[in-house]
Amino acid sequence: MDLNKVTLIGNLSKEPEQKQLNTGSTVTRLNLATNYVWKDNSSGEKKQKVDFHTIIGWNRLGQRMKQYLKKGDKIYIEGRIDNRTYQNKEGKTQYFTDIVAQRLIMLGSGKKNPTATVVEEADTDPVPLEDSPF
Repeated sequence: MDLNKVTLIGNLSKEPEQKQLNTGSTVTRLNLATNYVWKDNSSGEKKQKVDFHTIIGWNRLGQRMKQYLKKGDKIYIEGRIDNRTYQNKEGKTQYFTDIVAQRLIMLGSGKKNPTATVVEEADTDPVPLEDSPF
């Protein structure tokens, strides 16, 4: 048995983007920033690194992402890693690593409602993206 599972907690770095595919499916993309903080051994100085992740939400889960989330919101995401390639207009191959969301918990948006928790789970398995809608 294999396992492909990712768990992230971070803040949205952009507003969610949503597209309707020719198949009738809805796909939503989030950009999530996660921070890693450590103390430098040689200087004792606090250091920080930010990583950015592309989160893909399909159909109902993606619609909820677009409806309820905005830039700056803190969220918990569970999903799986999806690596794909895409031929751009110039014929070059582009490589993407996305997190396909399977579970979302909205952790609040700071001062407004820091204890709000809403849970949404993916209702169906997504269809692979053949052409990048983003």
